[in-house]
Amino acid sequence: MKRLPVIIILVFFLCPAVRAQVPDSIRLNAGIIKKMIFSDYKGMFREAGGALRYPYITPGSSSYANDLWDWDSWLSNIALRQILHDKGTEKEQQDAIKYEQGCILNFLSYTGFDGYMPILVAKKSDPDKIRPQNIYSTNMHKPVIAQHAAFLVRINNGNAAWLRERFSLLQAFINNYESHHRHKPTGLYYWQDDLAIGVDNDPSTFFRPPGSSASVFLNCLMYKELKAMSYLAGCLNMADISKEYENDAADLRLAIQKSCWDEKDGFFYSVDINLRPVTNEPSFIFGQNFILHSGFPRSYDGLIQRIGGWSGFLALWAGIPTREQADRIVKENLLDQRTFNARYGVRTLSKLEKMYSVRASNNPSNWLGPVWGVSNYLVFRGLVKYGFNKEARELAAKTILLFGKDYQQNGALHEYYEPDTGEPVLNKGFQNWNYLVLNMLDWYEGLPVIEEF
Repeated sequence: MKRLPVIIILVFFLCPAVRAQVPDSIRLNAGIIKKMIFSDYKGMFREAGGALRYPYITPGSSSYANDLWDWDSWLSNIALRQILHDKGTEKEQQDAIKYEQGCILNFLSYTGFDGYMPILVAKKSDPDKIRPQNIYSTNMHKPVIAQHAAFLVRINNGNAAWLRERFSLLQAFINNYESHHRHKPTGLYYWQDDLAIGVDNDPSTFFRPPGSSASVFLNCLMYKELKAMSYLAGCLNMADISKEYENDAADLRLAIQKSCWDEKDGFFYSVDINLRPVTNEPSFIFGQNFILHSGFPRSYDGLIQRIGGWSGFLALWAGIPTREQADRIVKENLLDQRTFNARYGVRTLSKLEKMYSVRASNNPSNWLGPVWGVSNYLVFRGLVKYGFNKEARELAAKTILLFGKDYQQNGALHEYYEPDTGEPVLNKGFQNWNYLVLNMLDWYEGLPVIEEF
């Protein structure tokens, strides 16, 4: 296998004079982080067994010791490739492929032509009970499987041959989302319920009525998923299909712009689609048949949920905003210390929200304010994409200091943290997407960086 292609970030950061300006505190923590990650990353690898038919990557820690999760395995793989680029031999890079591809193949092995794909496959899962009774009334795998596949295909110089016989299953997966998880009036995708949505207790979805939340988090993931499907189809010489997915992505971007952008706040929000239908059917009211509200029925298809969640920044990562919108997102929201801007990164919920809480919770995991490594990383990637290098550098530094501190004091990383003290809240030994700090660190130091598709 050839040496992995990488993204070289800004010649400016490659200048030795600039690299020499790295503060001692960053340099110290960088050394600790690299030493710890390089010494224990192989704990992410798992062999096939039980319900898992292929080798795979696990998030790490005792809480997730033998489980294959959807977006966890995808983002862990991005971090893994940075580790292997920095430290791995050619043989180690080659040996990792079966575990990386195995994540995708395991999920596809439980995907039929109805397109249902599970969120989780655990080693001890009963293969006959992985599918729910009604596959259309609950959530399924988040739209990141094509992105994961596209990442692996791209680092292997566009070779998608291993996916050729299974690409129809990826298409079925997308068809399922389009047919059963998409709100036609707005063109947005929605969660069926609040089960395993990734950002577990996001108030825009948590304990909301079924099928009511057109989550900005979900729609940003789906936009990138459609772009990834277009790329994969192109690699498989399916030009017409590639064009269809490219058009679908463009349509979704317009829908997100139209329904999720809030000009008042300069931010992207989720949308409430739980509205009663407009009807011409008469009701018996006031002793007579009467068409309710017929004089001025609603002309809108959804209502913005002005709940300040970090997912609004995910639009930057996806490439949704215009230049002007991106400026407002950063200046009016990201940099506001009253809301998202904390000492150790991005609060997952604005501190001004009444629901704000950083207490420990494992069921659901808490996204009501704590700093997570993954949200810091994805916001960082969005900043880099739009050229906010100063802000990206500050966020990278915060994350490096946070994780370096945790390693020094506790010998391991955790799942999430207090935003302003950096104290770990829960789940010691959580590797997973926390290892993406290495991608941030290499960018900070002006080194080559592996990035997601």
